[in-house]
Amino acid sequence: MRTGLYPGTFDPVTLGHVDIIRRACTLVDRLVIGVAINRDKSPLFTLEERVAMIEAECAALSDETGVEIIAHPFENLLIDCANDVGAQIIVRGLRAVADFEYEYQMVGMNRALDDRVETVFLMADAAHQAIASKLVKEIARLDGDVSKFVTPAVEAALKDRLG
Repeated sequence: MRTGLYPGTFDPVTLGHVDIIRRACTLVDRLVIGVAINRDKSPLFTLEERVAMIEAECAALSDETGVEIIAHPFENLLIDCANDVGAQIIVRGLRAVADFEYEYQMVGMNRALDDRVETVFLMADAAHQAIASKLVKEIARLDGDVSKFVTPAVEAALKDRLG
């Protein structure tokens, strides 16, 4: 069984994230969505809320693809999380060249820590390349329309959280 790990903060999960999850399902039998606990960031949603969003957004996709998709909170090193969940592959989404520069450094460090785990980069669909959770939250804070960037359930959660 091939297991992949797709890590991120997912605050909130966007259509770009869902696109990468869908693409990753073509590569693995089991996909673990690593929901990062990052104390350096101040997430809008709690860890429990972010995990619940991932689970809700991925339930139908799991049924559709036949791939087991599970949400897994983590706070340790990414490579340690990969080993904890039995992942042979780390899946990373790329939007632009700037993403690649950061990810390139991460791959080098992860390979130095454990060269048994491969990293696979997936490009977001062109329709989703500009989507960033940070920008979605800013648009929502300013009462803008985020319906092009998130699912209706996530849009409702943003409106509820931000009033």
